[in-house]
Amino acid sequence: MRLTGEIRPGETLVLWLSQRLLMRLLPHLFLWLEKQGSTPFPAEIEQSFEQRAALAALSLEAPVQRTCDSKAWMVQAVDMTAGDHALRLSFRRQGEETVSLTMPALAMRQWLTILRSLWGMAEWHEGIWPEWVHSVTAQALATGRQLH
Repeated sequence: MRLTGEIRPGETLVLWLSQRLLMRLLPHLFLWLEKQGSTPFPAEIEQSFEQRAALAALSLEAPVQRTCDSKAWMVQAVDMTAGDHALRLSFRRQGEETVSLTMPALAMRQWLTILRSLWGMAEWHEGIWPEWVHSVTAQALATGRQLH
């Protein structure tokens, strides 16, 4: 998967995430989100509700455009630092160069919905995805909602 982000105005970075790396990372992201729960409802119901709310709050934005000057590298490892309301992902490449991305739970849920959509397009094995992500993404795609 390609993740393109803007580091500073006019400066973009392209990160490549392998399926193998994502397969190791995703369960930790799911677990962090599940720990954010605070209602007396069963976890599956609460997570599904929160995922639907995140999708509803997802606004259409233009994707970050890479340029011929964009640096690009393969991510070798991802370090996670969990806060009370946000998760910091530090993407590392060989040589210990890192770039970090901090996402609150809402943004993480939105990113996971987009990632799940791309995962399906790549026809990668879908067994890793919990039902609370899978069903919401399937519903969004069935209604023609564009995710990028």
